Amino acid sequence: MADFRAADLVARRLFEAGCRHAFGMPGGEVLTIVDALEKAGIAFHLVKHENAGGFMAEAVHHVDGAPAILVATVGPGLMNAVNVVANAEQDRVPMVVLTGCLDADEALTYTHQVLDHRAVLAPVTKATFTLTSGEADTIADKAVAIAMERRQGPVLIDVPIAVADAPSLPKGRRRMADRSVAPFGEALGLADAWMLQAKRPLIIAGLDVMADTAAPDLQRFAETYSIPVITTYKAKGVIPENHPLALGGAGLSPLADTHLLPLVRKADLIICAGYDPIEMRPGWREIWDPETQRVIDLQAAPNHHYMHQATLSFTCDIGAGLAALSSTRPHDTWPEGEPAATKAALAKAFPHDDAWGPAGVIAEARAALPPDTRISVDSGAHRILLSQMWEAPYPKSVIQSSGLCTMGCAVPMAIGLALAEPDRPAVAFVGDGGFLMSPGDLTTAAELGLKPIIITFVDASLALIEKKQRERQLANAGVDYAHRHDFAAMGRAMGGAGVDVTNRAELRAAIETALTADTFTVIAAQIEKGGYDGRI
Repeated sequence: MADFRAADLVARRLFEAGCRHAFGMPGGEVLTIVDALEKAGIAFHLVKHENAGGFMAEAVHHVDGAPAILVATVGPGLMNAVNVVANAEQDRVPMVVLTGCLDADEALTYTHQVLDHRAVLAPVTKATFTLTSGEADTIADKAVAIAMERRQGPVLIDVPIAVADAPSLPKGRRRMADRSVAPFGEALGLADAWMLQAKRPLIIAGLDVMADTAAPDLQRFAETYSIPVITTYKAKGVIPENHPLALGGAGLSPLADTHLLPLVRKADLIICAGYDPIEMRPGWREIWDPETQRVIDLQAAPNHHYMHQATLSFTCDIGAGLAALSSTRPHDTWPEGEPAATKAALAKAFPHDDAWGPAGVIAEARAALPPDTRISVDSGAHRILLSQMWEAPYPKSVIQSSGLCTMGCAVPMAIGLALAEPDRPAVAFVGDGGFLMSPGDLTTAAELGLKPIIITFVDASLALIEKKQRERQLANAGVDYAHRHDFAAMGRAMGGAGVDVTNRAELRAAIETALTADTFTVIAAQIEKGGYDGRI
C-alpha cells in the first residue's frame, strides 16, 4: 500500500468531494497541508487576507458545488478568518477550514501565538476536529460529510505540525445520507386537501431550494398549480425572475415589503419551500397567523428559530417535498389577479429609468452586461436596491452575504467567480466602504490573470447607516469620509484598469471596454449622497 501522510489523506478526501481550489495565506505550520493539497490536484491560491480568501472559496463553491477550502496558519491567521467562517455558518456555506497548530506536547510549555482554535470557532462551525495520524481519513470524511449535510456549513480541522507529516493509512468511506427523504404520514393527506382547497396559495422559497438542487422542481410545481413565488435574496433565480409567477426577492427592503406583505397576509395557503428566515429583517417575524392561515413548511432542518410557525411541517428534501404535494389536480388561483398587480407595483416602485444615481447605475449595468453574468454584491444600501432591481435568470447568479450581512465580501467573491468560471463575466457591486476593506486582494486577481469587473458606488459615505442616522434625527457622526478616494487609481495601482464614470453613457462605455479587457477593471461610479432616500 502506498505511503500517505495524514495531510495527504485529508487532501485526497477533499479532492474526491470535488474540490479543485483552496485559498489562504500560509505560515510554517501549514506548509505540509499546502503541499498535500497541491499533490492531490487542488490548486492553492495565495491571498492577501484570510477573510478575502474565504469569500473567494465560497464563490467557487457556488459554481462547482464542492466544499469551499480555506487554509489559515496558527493564531493570527485563524483570527483573521473568523468573520468569513461565521459568514459560512450564517449563510449555510459548506466550508472546510484547515489550520495548523502546535503539537500538544509543545503547547504545554510554549505560549507564543498559541490559542485554542477549536474553542474560537466552535460557536460558528458545525463541528471541529483535531487531526490524528491514526484516524486522519476518518476525520477528513466526517468533516466533508458534516459540512455538506443539511443545513450546510463550516467545519474546522486543526492540524498539529507533526501529525500533518505523520504516516497514515486510508480507511473506508461512509456513505452520504440519502437526501431524497420525502414527507409521509397522515399529515401529508391533510396537506393534499389544503392544496386542493386553496384559492390564494403563495410560495416563499429560500436558500435550501438550491442546497437540494430543487429549483427545477420548484418552477415546475409553481407553474403546475399557478402559485406565485417570493424568494429570499440568496434564493434569487430559483425561478427566473422575468417569469410571470416570480415576485422577486424579499428580506431587507421596507419599500418592497409594503407590496409583498399584504399579499402574504391575504394568502389562504403559504408553502415555505426551503425557507430559512435567517436572511430576513424583523418585519418578517411572525408575518402570518398559523391559527387563521394554513402554512406548510418544507424545511431542511427542524424549526428552532421560532421566527415563524407553521400548521404543518415536514423536514425533508425540498424537491421530494414538492413532489409529494403534487398529487392534487391543478385549478385556478388568485381570481382577482393580486400577484400580477403586485409584480407591476414592484416594477413601478423600483424603476429602471433614473438618469443617474444608484438606481441608474444598477439599471445601466443590467442593460449593458450579458444576461448570464454572475454578480456578487456587498452589504449596504446598494445591496438592498440591487436585490430588488436585478432580475436573476438562474440560481446563484447573484451571490451575497445575506445571513451575516458582512461588508467586504463582494470583491473577493467576484475574484472567486472569475476563477471558477473564466468564460462568464463576473461583476462585483460594492460600496466605497466595502471596497476599502479588501483592495489588497485585487492583486490576487492580477496575479491569477482574472478579469472581474468591480463597480463601486462612490458617495464618500456608509450610505445605509447614514440614512438610518438621519431618520433617527441623530447628529452626523462616523458615517462619512473626509473626501472621495480615488478608487480608479487604486485599481490601476493594483495591476488592473480603473475609470471614473458620472453618467449612464460613461458607465456603459466602461463596461463594454471592461468585458474585453486583459485584466480586471475598477469602475468608480460617482453618485451624490442621499441617493437611496425613498428607494429602499
